[in-house]
Amino acid sequence: MITTRLGVRSAHGDVIMPEAPTPAALPPHILERADVRDALNRRDLGEVFALARKWGGISFTKIGEAIDMKAERVGKLARGEGAITTMEKIIQVADGLRIPGHLLGLTARSWEHGAVVGVVAQPPAAVALPPAGGFGLWEVAEMVRRIEQSDINPASMESIEAAIYQLCRAYPYAPAADLHQKTREGTNFVTRQLDRRISLKQHRDLLVDAGWLFLLGGCLEYDMGQVEAANLSRAAALRLGVESGHGEIVAWAWELEAWFALTQGRYGDVITAVEAGHAADASHSIGAQLYGQAAKAYGRMGDSRGVRDALEAGRARLDRLPKPEHPDHHFVIDPDKWDFYAMDAYRLLGDDDRATIHAREVIRVGTAPDGSERSPMRMAEARLTLGVAAARRGELEEAVSVAGRAFEAERKSLPSLLMIAGELDQELQTKYPREILTRQFHDQLATIGAESKPALPF
Repeated sequence: MITTRLGVRSAHGDVIMPEAPTPAALPPHILERADVRDALNRRDLGEVFALARKWGGISFTKIGEAIDMKAERVGKLARGEGAITTMEKIIQVADGLRIPGHLLGLTARSWEHGAVVGVVAQPPAAVALPPAGGFGLWEVAEMVRRIEQSDINPASMESIEAAIYQLCRAYPYAPAADLHQKTREGTNFVTRQLDRRISLKQHRDLLVDAGWLFLLGGCLEYDMGQVEAANLSRAAALRLGVESGHGEIVAWAWELEAWFALTQGRYGDVITAVEAGHAADASHSIGAQLYGQAAKAYGRMGDSRGVRDALEAGRARLDRLPKPEHPDHHFVIDPDKWDFYAMDAYRLLGDDDRATIHAREVIRVGTAPDGSERSPMRMAEARLTLGVAAARRGELEEAVSVAGRAFEAERKSLPSLLMIAGELDQELQTKYPREILTRQFHDQLATIGAESKPALPF
């Protein structure tokens, strides 16, 4: 089975289309809301209908069409007149409004599996006794025992996972080229283990390990401007996530696609990738990262409502999760990172006061007690944000000075840096077109951009 842009291609070459959402499908940012979660937990579907209209603009007519109920009846339920109590109707509401089963105490619905990530559930193979003259029942059992024997022990598996964890924690500050080399060595080591005699569980675990390494490699490659390599690594991670049934890896692969699309100006593709990521995983902090990317895309599309909905939903997701033990792990989103997303979103909305507050918090949190920078890439974008705010206040020298520090850090993410620096450059060109400082900043930015070509699509 092969994943395509349209769906999943079967072994016979046919494309299997995913189930389309209904007209009353609740968007992710509404499902994240605390009041909606509370209503779902109580199975107060009438209140869910009311909140769907209040926060999502979904009419009672659309809800009625989706769940085979008259709009008048939907309205009465929304006003607290009566309740839905039969399991059959609860299931119908879950399917009509695309409410994941676990939010209503149901098993996962059929449309939750592979709707976007390219996974189609296959019917289990029929179980039958071995035919006469073939392998006996106990011979089959002996074969299974032999399959479970392995050339790699549990301690080795744990050491692989520990090494990957350390690499992911080094991402915020380690030189990209050095970390990429170590990541590639890890990928080669893990894939070699797949050729050894290993148990089925170990095979799955090694696929997961390889998936994380390809994700990390893709991030580093894109940071360094190696766009084609980054796309290949992302695709490899997506495939490994699908094959191992690891929804979090699949979601992160879609998050990388959202990031790539954002820095390339493909904002509609960002939202598509975000939705795919949400469909793959709804339990981990990756959801907050996806909402953050959506907020950035909506901001660049001028959709202030979309920005605020995404930020609110992302914060709600983070508030439900425990604070991570190691927030520096690249694939674990901590509450402090939300200042980073809010900073970007408010800058784009022109709310410079809020953007400045969040930018200064990003710099404060990213600075170690000895003055060294723990998160140089985030801090670089924060300084550019402060530069934009200063430019809008009429403080040209301050804008260029603070933004200039963004280019000094050794650890950079070139696509993100150039994207935001380009916004400042445009601000300077518009407000101070004849100033020497404007030309100097523009030339500096052009030099950095030229050094990254042809790798970056700018």
